[in-house]
Amino acid sequence: MNTLILASQSPRRKQLLEQVNLSFSIEPSIVEEQMNKEDTPEEIVVSLAHQKAYDVFSRFPHNVVLGADTIVVIDNQILGKPQNEKEAKEMLQRLSGRTHQVFTGVSIISEERTESFYVRSDVTFFTLTEEEISAYLRTKDSMDKAGAYGIQGIGATLVERIDGDFFAIMGLPIAKVVRILEKFHIKSDH
Repeated sequence: MNTLILASQSPRRKQLLEQVNLSFSIEPSIVEEQMNKEDTPEEIVVSLAHQKAYDVFSRFPHNVVLGADTIVVIDNQILGKPQNEKEAKEMLQRLSGRTHQVFTGVSIISEERTESFYVRSDVTFFTLTEEEISAYLRTKDSMDKAGAYGIQGIGATLVERIDGDFFAIMGLPIAKVVRILEKFHIKSDH
């Protein structure tokens, strides 16, 4: 039986894998992520996921390694994790009342094969008041998340609708991942 390693410290990705009864260990990637600014968001997010997975695979080559990355895009610009509250506020103001894209890239690597893909979801925010933005910022939920919000927590109150995979927006398109892991002989314990 192959051993699955999650190349991420994301509590959300860990939670999603546990939710579907997958056995895995966590070994965070330590790679310095490289982004080619001329690539499309789709190419960038798959490349980032692959870099993470390959970094861990190079240290644990007899395992199956899962790497993932999520980016938020509006007006063809990637919104990363905010560096401070001011930046988080600017991001939320920009997303307010508009639709943006969330891309989650996944790369799964073993000795026998590599599978990489991305999932795109469209997220529409309500028009947010200054008070709503300030209240959300006070929760500190925005600080470690691309685009300055997390859809799975209190940030869900900012979202008017989604068109796509909720779990991909959260950080991992779990249904698709489970199906692809079966090709690597990784199955959930249910």
